[in-house]
Amino acid sequence: MIKQRIRNKFSQYRFEIRHITIFFAIFISFQIILAFVQKSSLKDFLDETQGWYQKYSAERLAIVTSTSMELLFENLFLFESVTDYEKRKLIASFNVIFKQQLLQKDVEDICLILKKNQRIYIIDSGNKLNSYISNELEPYNGENDQHSEGVQLFLKLKENMREAEVIFSTLEDQRTFNILVPFVPDGEYLGVMYMKITPNFTFLTDEVNANFGKVAIIYSFLILLGLIAIYLVSSQAVKERNEAQQDLFIEHEENLRKQIRLEKEALFTKRIYHTHHKAEKIIGFIKEDVRQLNTENIEDTKTRVVTYSNFISRIIYDMKWYDQPINTIVNPMFRTNINQVIQFILKYVFLRISSKNEMFEFDLDLDQKLPAVPINEFVVWEILEPLIQNSIDHGKKKSVKISLITKYDIVNNVSKIIISDNGVGVTKELLQTGEKGIKKIFLENESTKKIEGANSGYGCYIAYQMAVGRCGWGLDVENNEVQGCRFIITIYN
Repeated sequence: MIKQRIRNKFSQYRFEIRHITIFFAIFISFQIILAFVQKSSLKDFLDETQGWYQKYSAERLAIVTSTSMELLFENLFLFESVTDYEKRKLIASFNVIFKQQLLQKDVEDICLILKKNQRIYIIDSGNKLNSYISNELEPYNGENDQHSEGVQLFLKLKENMREAEVIFSTLEDQRTFNILVPFVPDGEYLGVMYMKITPNFTFLTDEVNANFGKVAIIYSFLILLGLIAIYLVSSQAVKERNEAQQDLFIEHEENLRKQIRLEKEALFTKRIYHTHHKAEKIIGFIKEDVRQLNTENIEDTKTRVVTYSNFISRIIYDMKWYDQPINTIVNPMFRTNINQVIQFILKYVFLRISSKNEMFEFDLDLDQKLPAVPINEFVVWEILEPLIQNSIDHGKKKSVKISLITKYDIVNNVSKIIISDNGVGVTKELLQTGEKGIKKIFLENESTKKIEGANSGYGCYIAYQMAVGRCGWGLDVENNEVQGCRFIITIYN
């Protein structure tokens, strides 16, 4: 159930080429950022490791050098008498130790700092060591001496060095170590050996960084190739999907156009059917007027016949066009008086039948302030006539009283036409609202007649389509409180 919901959730979204492009760009950006972060982390790690190893190697070198000097120093006192040759040999050995260390590019300074009789002596060669043993070496005076940095560090730490006898090292400029190693020949503390060392392992870290950069480039290049391949495949798939959807949309659009055309043609056919039998009735009225024509009624007859003829012309025009131009329906040139149209329809259409007194009667309450409308008068006829006919047909009584009321609201500039009857009313089923918000009585193939035929259910439908769809009016129906129903046409002037 949860998987289905997740699948349905994601299926609502369409991935286009632009989405894949954005994802591709973001992924490449993340990969570049990750490569820089990894390189920075590696550099920090190498710097930290290099710092630790530099200190370790410097201290080990100082310890080895100090140990060698202690052994040679002990040999000077091993024998009571030493020949000049042996003395020169020991002096040369001391010189070799000092020079060998200074020959290394990492060692900047090396010397023995000894303390005797509260005085400090600096020994940086075998000759000075011999002078120190023979008490001929001058004490350190601190003037223009290259070992002053070591002496100052010894003076600062001499008490700690004497008590702890451990190695002390300080870091200068994040790369140079000043190291003090206790000088203890035969277990007697005499001073310290000072060494200034700058170990350099940048060649190793540079090589590691360079190799990592190469690996990162190759790795990123391979990922880029894979992403490009995925991008090309996905883009092609999305392109093919879009083309298929476009073809489907075109086909669906064509089917909709065909369906709309068929619906218009069907509505056109139904409208022709309804107007055809009305035309037959009107032609019958014309024939009757022509037969009864005389000198006394010629003017009235002529006006009436002309109106009938114009209505027939409108019917013929409807048969010619199933999708009529809107300017033939709504046009500022039209100035139709709705009250006159109502009076003409009632007097010269509905009241001309022989059984009028027994079947129905009309009650008029027309507002003379009702403004003219820019609608073709015969379109108004097509809207009103089926609604009045519907009140007669669904009344289901021997005598139906139909009231026609017109009202004009000056404040809101709205006109209303109310067609009310005292019949049995409209069933609740036909008053229900459909999916489009239209009451069922105004839908196609919905009839108020008791006996439904193949051509029933179009009168109110056509009236609604003409009034609401073409003229922009409002049309509603409701049952009266006592009996019957009423159609309400709202005209927005």
